[in-house]
Amino acid sequence: MKVLVVEDQRRLGLMLKQGLAEAGYCVGFAGTCAAARDALCETSYDAIVLDLGLPDGDGLDLLQQWRKSGFNEPVIILSARDAVQDRIKGLDVGADDYLPKPFSLPELLARLRSLLRRQANVKDTVLEHRGIRLDLVGRTTHYHGAAMDLTSREFALLEIFMQNPGRILTRSLICERVWSSPYEVDANLLDVYMSKLRAKFESRDDKPMFKTVRGVGYKLQ
Repeated sequence: MKVLVVEDQRRLGLMLKQGLAEAGYCVGFAGTCAAARDALCETSYDAIVLDLGLPDGDGLDLLQQWRKSGFNEPVIILSARDAVQDRIKGLDVGADDYLPKPFSLPELLARLRSLLRRQANVKDTVLEHRGIRLDLVGRTTHYHGAAMDLTSREFALLEIFMQNPGRILTRSLICERVWSSPYEVDANLLDVYMSKLRAKFESRDDKPMFKTVRGVGYKLQ
């Protein structure tokens, strides 16, 4: 499980990173809104621990942007803003939990485990978008009702896009998820597989299914 810690107090951030790592999580760290945005573009995370008072913006605005872009994983707010109205606002904006500072690390870990368990239980096993129906359990794909024959790589690639419709996915993120490492993939291999998906899913629709974002990656529209 990968967790992103967004905290501007370096000492506290490193304590959180160490505590989460000792609990078995793979931890990323960001001290600003800009660094947090970059981190989420570069790789995927299963949960985020988010401070609100960041040097280049408000964590609530950052959270709203993430939710609008399709990031649906659990977010726990850690903040010195401990008034009831602050907690209500944080939850209304899209947080899954709100823990005021100072806090107990064991309690944070317990809340994180609880959120991740719930998230695992509600994960969709059938994904649908613009006529595509992807059954993750049966490993079958249909497009406008017709069965599609996909290779395992093509299925894995399509699954990532179906889980993140409308979100720009970087080339490194896609390669990491499909080929385990962005460094083991030939520069043109991803483009070859994208061409294959386009050939299979863009023949019945005037609007392209996939958009190339030059210098960045791809997006399922």
